[in-house]
Amino acid sequence: MKSIKIEVERFDLVSSKSFEEVLTELDKGIGRPLGSRYFEQKAAAQSFEEYEQLIKKAVGPSDLMEFLRLDPGAVFRKDAAAKQFKMVRIIAGNPLIMKKMAERVPDAASYAPVTILVSEREDVVHISYDSMSSYLAPYGDALALEVARDLDEKVIRLLEQAAS
Repeated sequence: MKSIKIEVERFDLVSSKSFEEVLTELDKGIGRPLGSRYFEQKAAAQSFEEYEQLIKKAVGPSDLMEFLRLDPGAVFRKDAAAKQFKMVRIIAGNPLIMKKMAERVPDAASYAPVTILVSEREDVVHISYDSMSSYLAPYGDALALEVARDLDEKVIRLLEQAAS
């Protein structure tokens, strides 16, 4: 069995905005596919060009779309003795960007889509992101790393807009 050690670079922005305001700002930049109809259309696409057009329509201004939203903060709300921190984990990405990376480094599909964690902590809100370029750096593929850095820039720009 082969093993690779990966050192991950985490970006963490602190915002004086409320948890809800940060989520609202993130929502402005991340596209949301139109329910099951979108997924049916994507599955029925007869060509890459048709598939590509569906993706381009689904992404938001950040060039990302939301795949899933998890609520790890729910466990805190179940325990009356626990601090009532709010947390949301947003799984977002762009299949076209993932394709560019995974063509060169198939393991890139393990890291994309990316995770954005919004967490309320002691009166401040943190927005965290583990960089795609740090995941792909050990693989040594310059072209995949260039795509990953571009993705990092898009995500970080989105986080900065949400935090400010």
